[in-house]
Amino acid sequence: MSYYRILGLHDEPFSTSPDPSYFFLSAQHKAALTRLRIALSLKRGLSIIVGDVGTGKTTLSRKLAQVLREEPDVSFHMILNPYFKTQKQFLTRLVTLFHASVDPKRTTGLDCIEAVEQFLYKTGVQEKKRIVLLIDEAQLLPDYVLEILRILLNYETNEYKILQLVLVGQMELVPVLSRMPNFWDRIALKCVINPLDFAEARELIQFRLQQAGYKGEKLFEEEAIRLVHQHTKGYPRQMAMMCHNLLETLVMRDRNVVDEALVRETIAKELRPQEPETAERVPSVF
Repeated sequence: MSYYRILGLHDEPFSTSPDPSYFFLSAQHKAALTRLRIALSLKRGLSIIVGDVGTGKTTLSRKLAQVLREEPDVSFHMILNPYFKTQKQFLTRLVTLFHASVDPKRTTGLDCIEAVEQFLYKTGVQEKKRIVLLIDEAQLLPDYVLEILRILLNYETNEYKILQLVLVGQMELVPVLSRMPNFWDRIALKCVINPLDFAEARELIQFRLQQAGYKGEKLFEEEAIRLVHQHTKGYPRQMAMMCHNLLETLVMRDRNVVDEALVRETIAKELRPQEPETAERVPSVF
C-alpha cells in the first residue's frame, strides 16, 4: 500500500508533476496568473514569465492552460519542448498545432508562414477568437525561432495583436531577449516567480495535504516546516521532494507527526543541492 493511503490520503500530496489541482496560489503566483489573464483578455501580444528552476513556472502554465481551455472564445496551443533545429521545423510545428491549411506538395518555409498567417486572420479576426500560444522552457529557443515569433507578433488590427504569445522560461531567457531590442520592446507583461517565503511554504504544505484528503491532526510541526523551508530555500519542487521523503519515513517508523528531529535526520542523509546559501528575491516586475 502507498504511504499516503496509510495516512488517510486519496492522492500523493507531494508529487513533483505539474498537476494544476495541486498548484498552490501564493501571492506572487496569483498575481502572475491574474496579470496574465488580463494581458490575454486585452490582446496585448507578448508576455513572459521567468524564474529559477523549481519555482512553479510549469505548474503555473498548466493552470493557465486549464483555465483557458474552458473559455469558448480562446484557441489555445502549447509547446513544451521548444528545441527546433531549423526554421522549417518550427514552422511545420506551428502549421500542425494550428491545423492550418497547407498544400502537402508545397511545404517551403514561405508556404508555412502564409498558412499560419491565414489561420491567424481567419481565427483571430473573422472568428474573433483569442489565439494563445504558450511556449515552456523558452530559454531554449534559438534566435531564428525568436525572429519568426517577432514577425508573427507584427500581425495586428487597429485595436489588438492577433497572436497572444506567452513565453515561460528560466532566468537566462531575460538576457537573451534583452539583446534583441526589436523583440524586447514588444513585451507587454514581464513577471518573475521567486521562491516562497516561510509563511507561503507553510501554506503550501497545508494546502497540498488538504487537496490530498488529509483530515487528521497537524501532520507537520511548526519547527519542522521551518527547517524544510530553510533547507529547500523555498523552492516548491525541492519542498515537495523533501516532504514526500519525510512522509515515507514517518509511515515506515509508525510515527504520527513530522517533527524537527525527523527533518534534521533526513537533511543529514541527503546530498545537499549545489545552490546559493540564500535565495535572493527578484522584483516581480522588471
